[in-house]
Amino acid sequence: MSDTLTPDVIGRRVEVNGEHATVRFAGVVPPVAGPWLGVEWDNPERGKHDGSHEGTVYFKCRHPTGGSFIRPNKVNFGTDFLTAIKNRYVLEDGPEEDRKEQIVTLGNKPVETVGFDSLMKQQSQLSKLQEVSLRNCAVSCAGEKGGVAEACPNIRRVDLSKNLLSSWDEVIHIADQLRHLEVLNLSENKLKFPSGSALTGTFSALKVLVLNQTGITWAEVLRCAAWCPGLEELYLESNNIVISERPTDVLQTVKLLDLSSNQLIDENQLYLIAHLPRLEQLILSDVGISSIHFPDAGIGCKTSMFPSLQYLVVNDNQISQWSFFNELDKLPSLRALSCLRNPLTKEDKEANTTRQLIIASIGQLKTLNKCEILPKERRTAELDYRKAFGNEWKQAGGHQDPDKNRLSEEFLRAHPRYQFLCLKYGAPEDWELKTQQPFMLKNQLLTLKIKYPDQLDQKVLEKQLPGKKNEPIFSLNSESSA
Repeated sequence: MSDTLTPDVIGRRVEVNGEHATVRFAGVVPPVAGPWLGVEWDNPERGKHDGSHEGTVYFKCRHPTGGSFIRPNKVNFGTDFLTAIKNRYVLEDGPEEDRKEQIVTLGNKPVETVGFDSLMKQQSQLSKLQEVSLRNCAVSCAGEKGGVAEACPNIRRVDLSKNLLSSWDEVIHIADQLRHLEVLNLSENKLKFPSGSALTGTFSALKVLVLNQTGITWAEVLRCAAWCPGLEELYLESNNIVISERPTDVLQTVKLLDLSSNQLIDENQLYLIAHLPRLEQLILSDVGISSIHFPDAGIGCKTSMFPSLQYLVVNDNQISQWSFFNELDKLPSLRALSCLRNPLTKEDKEANTTRQLIIASIGQLKTLNKCEILPKERRTAELDYRKAFGNEWKQAGGHQDPDKNRLSEEFLRAHPRYQFLCLKYGAPEDWELKTQQPFMLKNQLLTLKIKYPDQLDQKVLEKQLPGKKNEPIFSLNSESSA
């Protein structure tokens, strides 16, 4: 870029030596002559100050070292969408083909052309494109009006992540020319919202929208959703989102919602999205959640919240109580769960036990941490659970006769599926609930009783001898005596 500055430069996204920034100031910074741009870096460690110089505040940054002053000729303001596509996808012809002559007829006159075949080949290549990846290609605008629609009418999937787009207006100018657009990735762009109202029809075919690390707010999410009547997948990772209001008339077609790494989300905010009718997959990794409750459902009942939710991901959170998994059993459609790297589920020597307890706690679960739960594994898990908490069940008022059960409320809250397991497999018998002795020598001794058949009045002698578990030291037949 030249040293000449235009008024609309403020707010533009720029690239300097591979680092991205936003222009916050344009003008003179005395005592040094000439024009300067004040930029706020995406990476605050790249900067030197907070927008101040020698006591004068020229612009403000969110981080004390997030700002720098840059000469305009050192800054890349990017390129347009169509040029970026041509740079990446059009195959260059050799010099011989560029010089090739061809006679074509325009009207009644023959016209000699040079490079006509090359031009037709380029247009053919672009018109066939259906999937375009322009990640980190410094795209900043749509380009000439109508140019994209004419050159690339069949594009359906576009990756525009980590570019220099600074406004939704430019995104809309691109998307408005791609009538078949189904997938759009705008991650790592900092986008201002359009000056006008929603553009009806612009994203009418869009099914997947990716807005990770864009700084978008929940109110802006709902505004975007109004432009996408058929949206099925929405990715909002790492945006510091706070779910501030319930979606009404938007997001009603969404099947997958990714809210990962939004650390401000809590249990109460989830209630605001709990009635999305078609939501099948909810990704809540690394949001800091530790508990969840469905207050509309009592013990052993199903909740009306998240009616279609089949797959829940809660990896890398703070789950440390079994009550979390008891509550998940209330979700009527839940079939798959991923809960890796939580305090309660960290991989250690008890990992297999933890898996069994989760399986026993959520009756309808078919897949846990991407591993299928086979019928045999479920049966084993439920039987072990029934046995492990059998003594606690008995002490809380449990009885083999269902009519005599008087279980405490506390036990039912802690083990809401236990009664069902008793109906399924039968109540635990007393012999099952005997406490197994620890493996010590005194507990492994065999008792040998000795009696003299010809001395009936003599007391029976008992001797204890060491032996292997379930293995006799020796046997005596009916004729033997000692």
